[in-house]
Amino acid sequence: MSPLPGLARTRVRAAARRPAPLTPEEARTRQMLLRLMSLFLQYPDAELATARPVLTATVDALPPSPAAGELAAFAEWFTTQDPDALERHYVETFDLRRKSSLYLTYYLHGDTRRRGMALLTLAQRYRAAGWDIDGGELPDHLPVVLEFAALTGTGKGEAPLRQHRRGLELIHRALTDAGSPYRHVLAALVGLLPPATEEDLAAVAKLAAEGPPNEDVGLDPYGSGEFAPPGTFVPPMQAPNTLVPPNPAAPAPQEDL
Repeated sequence: MSPLPGLARTRVRAAARRPAPLTPEEARTRQMLLRLMSLFLQYPDAELATARPVLTATVDALPPSPAAGELAAFAEWFTTQDPDALERHYVETFDLRRKSSLYLTYYLHGDTRRRGMALLTLAQRYRAAGWDIDGGELPDHLPVVLEFAALTGTGKGEAPLRQHRRGLELIHRALTDAGSPYRHVLAALVGLLPPATEEDLAAVAKLAAEGPPNEDVGLDPYGSGEFAPPGTFVPPMQAPNTLVPPNPAAPAPQEDL
């Protein structure tokens, strides 16, 4: 038998990678998983702490799956912590460590002009889908990206997550290395995405060792002001999404990527 033409082989491979369509029930479950991840990764202020019983009950009601199991492991820790301890752990984990920052375009573009354009493109994607984040948070903040994915669906809605697969893998590794319970939320997320390729894993290892690109420029194309010089990256203030009010400005970070 003669080999398939190149174009046909490409189409066969693409079809093999394409996930099977979800049933309505599977789509609802996936939406709930993504929304729970978004909420769990927001700043745990008093309102979110008060909602912990509801969040835990929602996790417990999910159909069994690896992602649901990871969220259950996180919820078990989340519901037993003192609220002040939760807030301190969140700040130490996400605001003071560059390797686990929740701003996804940083891992892909670093402090370069390309990051500003990536933020603008992401904001335009949201507006094209009829979704407005009201300027309260950068569009690449992971809870925002997760909420967009939950509301918009597995195709266009999850495209930003797939695009930043390597950054998510790095966050997961950093949380695992730090022993943070938040590693369960990232494990649930990366488990929903297409498996990392060898090329992805090599890129993540390089990113962990060398850090993202650096360039002494700001985010002017997006209109958000300038970054601090390399080594003094300060993530923007947390802002409300679906449940929680803004987090006070985080202290200056102490760890470089």
